[in-house]
Amino acid sequence: MATDRIRQAINKANNEGRIALVPYVTIDFPTPGITKDIVRSITEAGADVIELGMPFSDPLGDGPTIQASGHKALENGVTPTTCMDTVKEIRKAGIDTPIVIMGYYNNILSMGLDEFCSNAHDAGVDGIIAADLPAAEADPLLDAVDRAGLALIPLLALTSTERAIEHACKRARGFIYCISVIGVTGARASMSERVKILADNVRRFTDLPIGIGFGISTADHVANVAEYADGAVVGSELINRIACGDVVDAPKRAGTFIRSLIPGTTRKVVAN
Repeated sequence: MATDRIRQAINKANNEGRIALVPYVTIDFPTPGITKDIVRSITEAGADVIELGMPFSDPLGDGPTIQASGHKALENGVTPTTCMDTVKEIRKAGIDTPIVIMGYYNNILSMGLDEFCSNAHDAGVDGIIAADLPAAEADPLLDAVDRAGLALIPLLALTSTERAIEHACKRARGFIYCISVIGVTGARASMSERVKILADNVRRFTDLPIGIGFGISTADHVANVAEYADGAVVGSELINRIACGDVVDAPKRAGTFIRSLIPGTTRKVVAN
């Protein structure tokens, strides 16, 4: 089995006394070809793992901000194949930060499970998130991911049953992605207290790192997550910052925002 670079990166951050930052970036938003420069900027700013969004025409789990960015990227001509080309460009630029592709199952199926996973591995992807694929139905994709030497990162919700949590943890690699809210993605004013209970339940079934996402938009949110988790996924607010100004300055704005989160990353739990 291939080295789990995602887990290693998160553990490295934890061992340095902080939780990992996992920024989400929609590929080819706001313009084609800009993703490499955004990824470089946020990596230099302190990102530990990069989550690249593969746009889909019917993104049911995404809030308005990420939906809008995905629709714009689709207008820009993004496809699963061009997403892989973007990862190749990032790797050719010497950026070695672990990369997770997040998309919807139909996008993966359209290429074929083995072909998608093989192409992703060859491009330089480390892991995959299928946002709309329940863990109980994930075995075919898990098999393809294993054959390609990738990680399949499960999503767990506040409403996930103990049985669902146990099943998701059995073959997971990279980290366990815990959703902090009921509903879609989007920046929020506060974090749900229930997500800590979910994280505690997950730790009963795995020693993989736990990442918290959906609704994280400030250093205070990150500091809250640092009390019980290993990583913080930041998406909608980063997309907002990328979108709110001249395109040429989007990478700089992205890096500035990630730097603003660093004060909240001080770790408050013992690393796994």
